[in-house]
Order: sequence, then C-alpha cells, then structure tokens
Amino acid sequence: MVCPVRELPPGGRKIVSIEGRSIGVFNIRGQFYAIRNRCPHQGAQLCVGHIQGIMLPSDPGEYLYGRDGEIVRCPWHGWEFDITNGKSVFDPFKCLVKTYEVEVVDRPEEDSPSVETYQVTEEAGWIVVTV
Repeated sequence: MVCPVRELPPGGRKIVSIEGRSIGVFNIRGQFYAIRNRCPHQGAQLCVGHIQGIMLPSDPGEYLYGRDGEIVRCPWHGWEFDITNGKSVFDPFKCLVKTYEVEVVDRPEEDSPSVETYQVTEEAGWIVVTV
C-alpha cells in the first residue's frame, strides 16, 4: 500500500520503501506509474530529480516541447528517464530503470497481514504497487 489517491494529486510523486526497494510513485495526469528510485548510472536517488518534458522531433528551425511531467532527470548527472516506461531518453533500448505495475483499488485487501486496515468510503481509493 502506498497512500490514498487523494494524497497523490496529478503531478505529484511519493517515494516509498517496498520489500527493501526504494520506489517512486508518480501521478501523471491521473495515471499512476512506479519506477525504481535508483539511477543505473551511479546509483543516485533518481525519483527526487526534476520532473519535466523533452524536446520532440521537429522540422529544422522549429522547437517543439512536449511530454511535460513524464520525464525525470537524475539529480547527480542529468540522465533522463521516461516515467511511463522506465526507458532512458538517450538510449531507450540499453539503459532502463525498473518499472512496477501500479493498481488503484477501492480499499486495502482484508487479508493482508502486514497492513492494518480500516473501512474505506467509496471516494477514497488506494494506490497499490505490485513488486
């Protein structure tokens, strides 16, 4: 369990520890994504980096900026990664960050022994990261 949906608004991020792994959970325009909080370059906490967009392919003399809020930049050396799929901007086929499935559920599972649960109203969804 990460947090109630209302605690992670669009554009927000939350860094959590799940089974000994530091994981960043992001809300990008209402869709939730999770990536490992470790840059593959030299191990920096990737998910605390600046969240931004990138320059898109365009004609000569034309500058198109897009995908705002979908790219995280490593705070140590500026390596950029796509939050939605974990791929590096500069080498998307060889340099990747581990991604995790994210699920939004109405309430925590009743049988989870590691989480104390409470009754949840219909509007209070929860974010669940599957490791």
